[in-house]
Amino acid sequence: MNDRRRVNGPITGSAPPVFAAPATSHASAARTRHPRQLQKIFLRTGVTASASGSAYLEVQSHAPSPSLKLLCSVHGPRPLLRSAPFSSQLVLSTHISLAPFASDDARGNVRSTSERDIGVHLASALRGVILGERFPKSGLDVVVTVMEAGLDDYRQHEVDAETDRRPSIEYETMSILAGCITAASAALIEAGIDCIDLVTGGVAAMSVSRDEQTSDETHSRSDQSTLILDPSSRDSSNLAAACVVGYLASRDELAELWLKGDVTMPEKLIDGAVEAAIGARKMLASTLTDSLPLASSEPQEDKSEVAEHKMQHHTVKSVTHDMQMDER
Repeated sequence: MNDRRRVNGPITGSAPPVFAAPATSHASAARTRHPRQLQKIFLRTGVTASASGSAYLEVQSHAPSPSLKLLCSVHGPRPLLRSAPFSSQLVLSTHISLAPFASDDARGNVRSTSERDIGVHLASALRGVILGERFPKSGLDVVVTVMEAGLDDYRQHEVDAETDRRPSIEYETMSILAGCITAASAALIEAGIDCIDLVTGGVAAMSVSRDEQTSDETHSRSDQSTLILDPSSRDSSNLAAACVVGYLASRDELAELWLKGDVTMPEKLIDGAVEAAIGARKMLASTLTDSLPLASSEPQEDKSEVAEHKMQHHTVKSVTHDMQMDER
């Protein structure tokens, strides 16, 4: 008699399936777009009904590179707990989390150091644009969920033959931060949070040719490096330095600045990141203009038409009254 509580294995032996690694070469990993060409961005607001404001952002990279997809939600402003100390400014908290299926490095509920770094830089960028003195004793929560980190599959398994190590993906967190800044700005505007300006994120990096770096050591870094805007995962293997900014275009100010790598020309990197942020601002402004209702323009037109109609009616009435007085 068989035991129903026991799951019997197969009678014959079995082996787990073994999948072959994707056949990709270094030639297919080259950048196909112009160094100053930005990736296409898709942005939509109002995707989360339970949040005060929300935005979905997707960076549509050129094939076959993966795209960056993230969802930002803003909750608040809400009153602080009674046990919390008094604060005359808005208490801002940011939380960045990578979904378990976002990349192979994502660890689910366990937050990594890169997620904490992105959250700190995002909070710094948003504090520079929010008018916190208008929301005393209040708290605001900004939650960003990265559904696809934009990491290349073949790069996650590739091993360098010289160093016997996997290429670093630290620079790709800067692209995630730039997307978080732009999406959070759209979500704050939808939530009705008072801000001094629209803040957008931009990334620029210095790409160094591997052949030139190893063949000729006498050249300077400027002779063998190329400035690229909005780098993707295909470019991260040859990056020497990168910069991400949170830029306020109307005020010409930086709310956030993060440099990483061997930075020999910071001015050139910052100017490139600002140029990328200006391109993202054009998309953000057009999206907000199309999606958010302009409540201030339509009532003014209606009121002006009503006022003009009343004025005409009052003029006709006064002329009729004068004619009747003349007849008498």
